[in-house]
Amino acid sequence: MTEELEGILSRLAQPDGALVHQATAELKQAFRDPAVIPSLCSVMINSSDPQVRTQPFNISTRCSTIRQSAAVMLRMRVMKHWKKIRPEHRESLKCEVLHAFQKEKVHSVQHSLSQLSAALVKRESPERWPTLFLLLNESTRSTDPQERQVGLLLLSKVVESNPEPFKPHYCQLLQLFSSVLEELGDPSCLYYSILTVTAITAYTGTEEMNLMRALIPKLIVALKHLIKCDQDQASEAMEVFDELIESEVSILVPYISEIVYFCLEVTQDTSLSDSLRVKALSCISVLIRLKSKAVLKHKLLSPILQTVFPVLSTAPPPGQEDPEDRAQDEDDDEDDDNGSENPKHLAAQVIDSLALHLPPEKLFPQLMPLTEACLTSENPYERKAGLMCLAVLAEGCADHIRNKMLSSMLQTVCRSVSDNSEVVRSAALFALGQFSEHLQPQISKYSAELMPLLLGYLSGLNHSKTGHVTKAFYALENFLENLGEDIQPYLPTLMDNMLTALNHSENLKIKELAVSAIGAIANAGKELLVPYFPPVIESLKGFLTDTRDEVRSLQTQALDTLSVLARTVGHDVFGPLAAECVQLGLNLTDAVDDPDLRRCTYSLFSAVSSISPDCLHPHLPAVTTIMVLALKSTEGVTAHHEEDKQFLLMDDDDDDEKEGGECDSVLEENSENEGEDRDIVGFSVENAYIDEKEDACDALGEIAFNTGVAFLPYLESSFQQVYELRDFPHEGVRRAAFTALGYFCRAQHKVWKENPTEDNYQALQKLLSVVLSSFLEAVRQDRERHVVMAVLESMNSVLKSCEGEALRDPERLLAISQVILDVLKKKTACQDGTGADEGDDEDEQQAEYDAMLQEFAGEGIPLLAAAVPAETFSPHLRELLPLIVSKAKACCTVSDRSFSVGTLGETLQALTRVQGGRQLAGELSEQLMPVLVTGAKDCDAEVRSNSVFALGALAEAAGPAIVQYPVILGLFSSLLSKEEDPRAVDNLCAALCRMIVSSPGSVPLDQVFPVLLSHLPLKEDLEENKTVFGCLAFLYSHNPALVLNHLSTILSAASQVLTTKNIDAETQNATVLLLRSLSKHHSQEFEGAVMSLPEEQRSALTAVAIQL
Repeated sequence: MTEELEGILSRLAQPDGALVHQATAELKQAFRDPAVIPSLCSVMINSSDPQVRTQPFNISTRCSTIRQSAAVMLRMRVMKHWKKIRPEHRESLKCEVLHAFQKEKVHSVQHSLSQLSAALVKRESPERWPTLFLLLNESTRSTDPQERQVGLLLLSKVVESNPEPFKPHYCQLLQLFSSVLEELGDPSCLYYSILTVTAITAYTGTEEMNLMRALIPKLIVALKHLIKCDQDQASEAMEVFDELIESEVSILVPYISEIVYFCLEVTQDTSLSDSLRVKALSCISVLIRLKSKAVLKHKLLSPILQTVFPVLSTAPPPGQEDPEDRAQDEDDDEDDDNGSENPKHLAAQVIDSLALHLPPEKLFPQLMPLTEACLTSENPYERKAGLMCLAVLAEGCADHIRNKMLSSMLQTVCRSVSDNSEVVRSAALFALGQFSEHLQPQISKYSAELMPLLLGYLSGLNHSKTGHVTKAFYALENFLENLGEDIQPYLPTLMDNMLTALNHSENLKIKELAVSAIGAIANAGKELLVPYFPPVIESLKGFLTDTRDEVRSLQTQALDTLSVLARTVGHDVFGPLAAECVQLGLNLTDAVDDPDLRRCTYSLFSAVSSISPDCLHPHLPAVTTIMVLALKSTEGVTAHHEEDKQFLLMDDDDDDEKEGGECDSVLEENSENEGEDRDIVGFSVENAYIDEKEDACDALGEIAFNTGVAFLPYLESSFQQVYELRDFPHEGVRRAAFTALGYFCRAQHKVWKENPTEDNYQALQKLLSVVLSSFLEAVRQDRERHVVMAVLESMNSVLKSCEGEALRDPERLLAISQVILDVLKKKTACQDGTGADEGDDEDEQQAEYDAMLQEFAGEGIPLLAAAVPAETFSPHLRELLPLIVSKAKACCTVSDRSFSVGTLGETLQALTRVQGGRQLAGELSEQLMPVLVTGAKDCDAEVRSNSVFALGALAEAAGPAIVQYPVILGLFSSLLSKEEDPRAVDNLCAALCRMIVSSPGSVPLDQVFPVLLSHLPLKEDLEENKTVFGCLAFLYSHNPALVLNHLSTILSAASQVLTTKNIDAETQNATVLLLRSLSKHHSQEFEGAVMSLPEEQRSALTAVAIQL
């Protein structure tokens, strides 16, 4: 049979298609014979020895190809049908492959033999193959360079295939690599050694730590030599740093300077491949993310910036453009995909990482001189680089820019929108879009300057240049999104432009951009869009029902905008369309197989659930099934296989083998999935399918909460699928999963509140136990701040909704308090896990996102305080308070000071509502009073506003017996006489009201009350209207004469409050109850006061009086 197989394999290598087809059929037939394994082994070893010099070269090459083919066939057999191979054949195969390996001299065959050995190691423990260890030990320590190289090749392949069983030998291996990496004359040995180090890194423990750490300098030197010999191999070998960073970044920290300088050296060398330079920049970016303090400590910021800026400023080769500047065909996204992996994009990513992870006070002094030099350059690509730098700073350094630099940066960007270079104008539009997204609400105050600029720029564009038009729309949309009612003056022009584009443009991309812009306009204007709703819906209907492939992107955007309209124009307007929209979504998911379109239907379903949940009830079986399948689906996941793809023609031999009789059938049952991981070296997932999972999680959570008891039959299956995604590799999916888990808890709590049965209660407690545990684990272990912030936000929403029920188990209060403490002390994985004292003098300064993470944690403190008796929470609060108070120091940032006093205020207010709260607030007053008084005099208006709120809450919670009312009243009097910030004034008024209600006898009302009324109605913090009118109602019940003496002023304020748009129910009820009582018991005075008011106010009160 050996000769027959040799002939078949020889014919498979021929260029004749018919011959190959015939040989394939013969080979499939041969595989039915169990003797095929030993016969292939014989071919693999003995097919005409290529060492015979008398043979013609082509015969020698053909023989090596046959031996390689035999090795590949055996590997495929091992990977796919290991259980079908007889035990005696398995043992002989292990012997024969090593025999062949020792005898073989052709590298391509050696490579295939090493892959066969790796396949065997994957199927059977290497401990049961002692001859493998013997060969590896001898060959890797051989004095023969060729033998040693081949041994290291074999070692890399077998360890890569199954690293864990080799763990007992890791120390021995690391000692070997320490020696090999010093011998720089053989790049192949360096390459194979580094690949093996990469493979074992994730499995190393403390016993290997020192050996691994000692390898780092040698790895750097080896990589430098490998770069000179083979850039492709060097690029692959550089993944060792990725693995070390991912698995045990602390190993790298002592050598962080050496690694960064090595990466900078690679980045600077423009003769090297983009792949290598991208790897180097990516490594720098990740090190900044994970070890920002070490970057500062080792003074690496300046060299990083000095290297990155020239890369960011590089002009493309003559006649070419940067990927983001090329004219984009609306159906071709290839440029974007390819452009994401080039040095310029990674250079911008490095600056983005610096902005996100370094304190602005450290970053800006070194960054801005380089940026300003670029912005004033004659070179358009340097000006573009300066603008790109400003753009990527906006997210990570938002507070710093808003408070100190917004006006000047905005002027620079606006000037650049008129630059004579289109690449500069495009960068300016991108920067403006980033500013609009991240620098709210301050940037919206510049609408009078920015809106005419954007509208004028858009009107003058050539719509055939869709790439540039897209950037202009991006800037416009992001700015519009947050304008709110300030959009009204521009609404007619905006909607006229958008509807004209929808109805008259022939360019599908322009239509798509207009549809998207309408969504942004709706988010800002909400009910203001109602007059334009009919023509918008008429246009959207045409796009929504057109299922042609060429309009798919437009159809998807139309669905997305439809969801926005559902949430913004109001139930009365959109409600009649709700049921039709649900059916539309279901029809589209049936008719079109497209992940982007499906995820937009999920958003539509959740939007409908927010305004007309009843419309969704009949369709919940179908809706939940679609989304749960999306969560389960592996669609879009691509497995990447090793080489030898030419032999995949044998993959369909399963069908033929199933004809081999009953014995084979039994074997098939036992090994149904045996070959699924064959040759897989990695996976990739299309972004569209990741986005679909993310949106499915978001939608399921919101639908569960909005539909309540109707969702109960689908809660368990939905929960199970979402819960499994909490460890998903993509951070966006993890974030959405944790958000959905919080919604599920709140949904179950709502069901229990509406139907308080024991079953519903037990279901709630079971859900809370699992979900809260997963939250706490994620906060401590997830390395992405955005995910941890989402987890904390979701946990806070659960605590706010479920209150004491979430803490029914006493251990939960301790666990949640402890995790908040860990975040405040910077002990979680996404904060380095090193604690607050690493970095010494750097400790007062931190990246804005690090501060934001602590704010999310701090928001849980008042929620815990409100959920349990004060005595129960007291020990935890006393442990947390010093960390909160420490952020109120003058040397802290404005956002930290504001967060500190704001959290204290919210916590004190929570204590007013729980048993024992007054006593605890009194005990804390001595500690908190000086902090809050200092805060009330702060130079920042927000800090002052939060401080006076907290002082009012302290006075209300602790009472006059403990808190020094005269001191606070004196402070408030002084502040009211000079305070210009409307929000701070509003909070002063509310604080006075809290003091009055808490102890009216401790407040000189004849002096305080007129001053209070003179500052009504409230101007900005309208939520405090319920506090103010609650106080007025309280005073009327206790001292009606005082209220009647100032009735006109009170009614004037009430009329303005009641005509406020979107007045909350609590404020409305408090105001109406006061007016009802006044009109009933003092009708004459009431009517006289009403008549004394201006016409507009009189009309408002008359309308209310009719309802009374």
